[in-house]
Amino acid sequence: MLRVVEAWLAAAAVSVAVAAPVMAAPLAAYGDLPTVGQIAISPNGRLLALDVEKGNDHNIVVQDLTAKKIVTGLKLGEADVRYLTWAGNDHLIISTSKVASVAGLLGADREWLTATDFNVVTNKARPLLGEVDNAMNVMFGGPVNRVVGGKPIVFVAGVYFPMEKAATTTSDEVHGQAALFKIDLDSGRSSLVSKGEEHSQEFVVSDVGQPALEETYDPVTQRWALKLFSGGVWRQIQSGVGESERPAVYGLGRDGRSFLVVQLVGDDYVARELTPDGASFSEPLSKGIASGALEDATTHRLIGFRERDGDRFRYVFFDDNDQLKWKAIQAAFPGDEIELRSWSDDRKKVVVRVLSSSGGPGFALVDLSEASLIWLGADYPSLASADISPTKPIAFKAADGLELTGRLTLPAGRTPTRLPLIVYPNSLPIEPSDPEFNWWAQAMASRGYAVLRVDQRGSGGRGWRLQSAGFGEWARKMQSDLSDGVSYLAAQGSIDPTRVCILGMNYGGYAALAGAARQPPAYRCAIDLGGPSDMPKFIAVKAKLGGAALEQFWNRYVGAAPADDAGLDAISPADHADKVSIPILIIQGKDDTVVPFEQSQIMADALKKAGKPYDFVILNHEDHWLSRSDTRLQMLQATMDFLAKHNPAGQ
Repeated sequence: MLRVVEAWLAAAAVSVAVAAPVMAAPLAAYGDLPTVGQIAISPNGRLLALDVEKGNDHNIVVQDLTAKKIVTGLKLGEADVRYLTWAGNDHLIISTSKVASVAGLLGADREWLTATDFNVVTNKARPLLGEVDNAMNVMFGGPVNRVVGGKPIVFVAGVYFPMEKAATTTSDEVHGQAALFKIDLDSGRSSLVSKGEEHSQEFVVSDVGQPALEETYDPVTQRWALKLFSGGVWRQIQSGVGESERPAVYGLGRDGRSFLVVQLVGDDYVARELTPDGASFSEPLSKGIASGALEDATTHRLIGFRERDGDRFRYVFFDDNDQLKWKAIQAAFPGDEIELRSWSDDRKKVVVRVLSSSGGPGFALVDLSEASLIWLGADYPSLASADISPTKPIAFKAADGLELTGRLTLPAGRTPTRLPLIVYPNSLPIEPSDPEFNWWAQAMASRGYAVLRVDQRGSGGRGWRLQSAGFGEWARKMQSDLSDGVSYLAAQGSIDPTRVCILGMNYGGYAALAGAARQPPAYRCAIDLGGPSDMPKFIAVKAKLGGAALEQFWNRYVGAAPADDAGLDAISPADHADKVSIPILIIQGKDDTVVPFEQSQIMADALKKAGKPYDFVILNHEDHWLSRSDTRLQMLQATMDFLAKHNPAGQ
């Protein structure tokens, strides 16, 4: 075992005593941030970098796997770590995000993604893009690492301000546009590689470190294009019209020269290779619904896919030897779902995330050359096996006959008969449920509640038929799919239909409010965590901050076009507060940049004006993602207190 790493993990584990039923783990055991946030192994397989979280602070720890000791580290404070990637064996790229306003920029606070190069040999850290003229030191997405001429190079898509255009206009405003930047890590120099088009969405960098492919999309006209970089200019090779039909560029293909593209073809999304000249596409490469591409760490060529297989995921490799290696890794965790997180260049040292059905999630290192397995640590070390409630997939039909799936978490140690139920919609309308450990669902189950997550129509990842069935069904059949799941469980006898509450965050928060305003007999109470309540205002803000693409996304689902359409008022919970007949708990982070905080205030004011019962909990200094331990626990405690009062579970 790696004793030093274990010591760090033990030191990072925080247990806060809170009121809880006998034999149940304290809420902090579920609500604390995972002990290890991000993890990455160096290309040579010698060093392991971990983002160790303690309270709200993040510390980067670098472990020498051969010497079995910590060799360096970096204190980050309260920065939220989003990615850890290695660029060569000496440079660790740490991507973090923070909510902030920027002097000189118009608009509200936003969550900005930045990156730091941490040299593990010199122990020096410096920000990427810190010295580029007419650019911000922020990124769109994670960094792309390449080795060019034996030197580690990082490419990032960032923001460039075309000041040369500003000189020719009378406007005081200069609009930023996407651009591709290159950073030489040895020298620290950054340079602008290519100014993107006005509507650039994605860049692909070749295996030798040159711009290769660009994806553009105009949300107003819905026109998309793919462009090859040749002779210093971008040349259009594919184009079309349609938001759903536009391709998503993932990276390089199997030969390192073609490109991997995912696009809607017929009735579903398929992964195909675009030939190097951009003339044609290959036959579909993935037999299932691809949820991730696997690339060789050295050549960056496509070597396989992570695919959804029913309610589980599978890894499919093109090379038989790679497939055999993965089967050997799977054999070490019988019955558990495992997820590839990082591997060495020779693919002999592999870091996996283990979704244990009995012990909760954690990380493990598999060394295929030594035929050994090292447990690196659990996400929630304070939880014992008895504290983990079983979760199983379910399948049922909606009232109109549409086949639906979902996941049901049952409280451990209780007979699954006439249990109180919490309906827990997914956080995004296109987000499917998955085997991942859900700390909120587990906390509720530990207090005696069954928890239901439904992949309602509109959910992605399970085929175009289910996703497109949600268009125009916001607060309509997307909402009734949830109550149809309740009816199914009631018919099975596992839950008590008179003891059902609904809660969720983001879209799930909206669904909770809509359930209270549009389906009050179905639920005893509702809890909204950062969900929109005034759809015209919400879509108008999203269109202003995110452009027409976000506006069109919302319009497609809600079934109403302009932001002032009366149809949006019909599905705005705040406009129907007078119909609410159950108590509502509203919770939101004050620094939420995804759903404006005013959305919660609007709902609270509407309920107050209508004389309806509600509680309002404000999470100070918290973002949309509940990135702080203290406010996450505050939310969890408020949730459980509210449920105990309005829908007691009993024992």
